[in-house]
Amino acid sequence: MREMSDAFAARLAAGETMLCACWRFTRADGVVFGATDHDRAISFEGVTHEPAAGLAAAMFESGSGLAPGRCAIEGAVSLGFVAEADIDAGLWDGTRVDVWRVDWEATEHRVMIWSGRLSEVTRQGLAFSAELVSLKADLERQIGRVYSRACDADVGDTRCGVDLDDPAFRAEGVVTHLTGERTLLASAVDSFEAGWFTGGMLTWTSGANAGRKSRVLRHAENEIELARQTASVVEIGDAFVVTAGCDRSFAMCGARFGNRANFRGFPHMPGPEAVLAGPASGANDGGRRV
Repeated sequence: MREMSDAFAARLAAGETMLCACWRFTRADGVVFGATDHDRAISFEGVTHEPAAGLAAAMFESGSGLAPGRCAIEGAVSLGFVAEADIDAGLWDGTRVDVWRVDWEATEHRVMIWSGRLSEVTRQGLAFSAELVSLKADLERQIGRVYSRACDADVGDTRCGVDLDDPAFRAEGVVTHLTGERTLLASAVDSFEAGWFTGGMLTWTSGANAGRKSRVLRHAENEIELARQTASVVEIGDAFVVTAGCDRSFAMCGARFGNRANFRGFPHMPGPEAVLAGPASGANDGGRRV
């Protein structure tokens, strides 16, 4: 239920208000931005909401149940607080969004009409689009572990225990040729078998992307394809460190990393074939199904 002061309700009833929408974006890195559909800046709660005519809001969807409401926004990357490089780097993914209806003549009179998160932000050329889901979507998040055949650890983390500083699991190379927006040829990676770095992490150590990380979508010989376009243009000679990837299977955990003792899944759990199989023939001696 939305909370509204009696004074604001009285102003609304009397038709004395001049209303605008104010959007507040709080990124995961703690940076806060404000935008409004009004023609001048609106400030409250320590945040200035700048005019953003390029930002349009669709109708909000919400309900009394637990299903998350949704909304969609679109605009131009040239907006002051939305940088093209930040979108490509994923800094806007998961951003908290709060929307107020505000009396611009007296900002103490306002009501929050929607809260949610940016679930997916994409761009095409000079335009961006984003899907928003309400905070009820947090109820769908996984909490705790899931009984699954696949490992739920990240390769190299404390639960996994693999040392990615081991030369067998890392390579230090430089870009030798660019074959596309997300594909490149590089030194040092062709001495590893094809697919060794698929799913792994590439960290740029020089060039315009220095310090940023890119997920490897595909590795074959000296070619690497990244999962998404880098924030800045990659140049020939840019250096990187890339680490081995893992498909989270019990087989790869043993064959590639020799780490089955730390496998964080349940590889021997029965699957649907065991449930759907008919009764075994012959006597049941407690052994395996024949």
